[in-house]
Amino acid sequence: MWTYTPPLREMQFVIEDVLDAPAAWAEMPAFAEVDASTARAVLEEAGRFASGVLAPINAGGDLQGCTWRDGEVSTPPGYREAYATFVAGGWPALPCDPQDGGQGLPALLDAALNEMLAAANHGWTMYPGLLHGAYDCLRTHGSEPLKQRYLAKIASGEWLATMNLTEPQAGSDLGRLRTKAEPQADGSVRLSGSKIFISGGEHDLTPNIVHLVLARLPDAPPGTRGISLFLAPKFLPDGSRNTIRCDGIEKKMGIKGSATCAMSFEGATGWLIGEPNRGLAAMFVMMNSARLHVGLQGLGHLDAARQNALAYAAERIQGRDRPIDTHPAVRRTLWTLRALAEGERVIAYWCAALIDEAHHHPDDNRRRAAEGRVGLLTPLIKALLTDSGHRGSDEALQVWGGYGYVHEYGIEQTVRDSRIAMIYEGTNEIQAIDLVLRKVLGDGGAQFDALLALLQADAATMPAGDFSTAILVQVALARSATRELIDGHAADPQWPLRVADDYLRGFGFLLLAWAWGRIARAAACDATDPWRAERLQAARFGIEWLLPEADWRWQRVRKRHAALPALRA
Repeated sequence: MWTYTPPLREMQFVIEDVLDAPAAWAEMPAFAEVDASTARAVLEEAGRFASGVLAPINAGGDLQGCTWRDGEVSTPPGYREAYATFVAGGWPALPCDPQDGGQGLPALLDAALNEMLAAANHGWTMYPGLLHGAYDCLRTHGSEPLKQRYLAKIASGEWLATMNLTEPQAGSDLGRLRTKAEPQADGSVRLSGSKIFISGGEHDLTPNIVHLVLARLPDAPPGTRGISLFLAPKFLPDGSRNTIRCDGIEKKMGIKGSATCAMSFEGATGWLIGEPNRGLAAMFVMMNSARLHVGLQGLGHLDAARQNALAYAAERIQGRDRPIDTHPAVRRTLWTLRALAEGERVIAYWCAALIDEAHHHPDDNRRRAAEGRVGLLTPLIKALLTDSGHRGSDEALQVWGGYGYVHEYGIEQTVRDSRIAMIYEGTNEIQAIDLVLRKVLGDGGAQFDALLALLQADAATMPAGDFSTAILVQVALARSATRELIDGHAADPQWPLRVADDYLRGFGFLLLAWAWGRIARAAACDATDPWRAERLQAARFGIEWLLPEADWRWQRVRKRHAALPALRA
């Protein structure tokens, strides 16, 4: 009963009309041969894979789950075949450098691909989900021997990769990490310790798994300043099995097709990536890539829930022989899902386009400006989109009523699967703290103010009235609240921490207002087209019904003396 239809026309509309990405690609030599027709062909093929290969094994993978026996993990039926098809189609290599065997296509197209993969089958998508982050990390910080040995295998997807951060006693506090790395005479290290919650730590999809592991060298200083990053493969270059073991897999609420592993390193052989005691700097290259992809998981869940809720509401008859999509309460839910999905797609795709600009634009100033904007947008996208993905799916379940609580209708799996995205790759609360403390207060608000100036200038090009006015009002509120926070946080260091979640939500709705304005501007080019008229309606709904949340979020940010007293257990 649950289906997934890739929203190709919506994606093309954002890429071509809202963001005008083909014109931006023409300015970058790396993408000189990529045009709108190429992008459409890529998206159509990706959509066929997502809907034709991944979606049919989604529900079965949820029911079957993974199995663990004697350190080995078997994935659900169909997963291995789907992954082989994925690799044969060249999808892992889509954004990788041609020098490493990649296709050299824009990160924007890879973002659209990842939205479709997560929407079709989140559990399966977890396995290749870290490939590009591992590729970027190794390409940026790895030694030449490591790159020669592993980079092409990772780029092609022939070997999958993992990110081994979390330990039982540490959680998100990486400063408490205990895994040890003992240097050896041949330049390698021996890794000893335990990791938990490792996605794809063991599986049967690829013949080798490349583990990226955070650990401490013997002379490391305490805390996060003493963490180094290492590469430790499941099978060593000589073909022998490394002393890395999966001790078990978690029985989870959702994404049951993804093996979430407890790993032990028992003197495992590894090699340093980057500089000693600078492991977090290297790992953050991987984590920032992963955070955008996690945000796209939220968008995928939201849009899949929207599609299926819309279809069910149109056919479900209740009361006076009318479908329930005629009821105002249901209609309001459906418009909410549409407005959020379409606005958030613009924000996420814009961030991916900025990544392309930061890496490939010939102008140094443009690259630096784009990199700064990506830094601001990454925690926002991870938190905002995953929150909408779960809460939107939960609201969509209400459209089915009691049937929504039953597995065969599909929405209950989406609600369960989407919940993890608010937690991993840094909880949404951590994203809010990162945004406020590091990205905004860290430079006195300079980068944030530059982004506000950009949005303010763009508002002048929006349709007159609702959209331009709404953006300008939100820019003024954001600027005023940020200035108060900057001026007062030294005297009250807890203030930014108390309101970080509200600050992120206020910023998120400001960006949504901008996105809805961009959609309205693009849709207004042909107001006689019913499809474009519906995009304009969704944008107006967002401004009128959803944007008011921003006002009370900014009000909270400005409440310097609001107390959060301790609670008794």
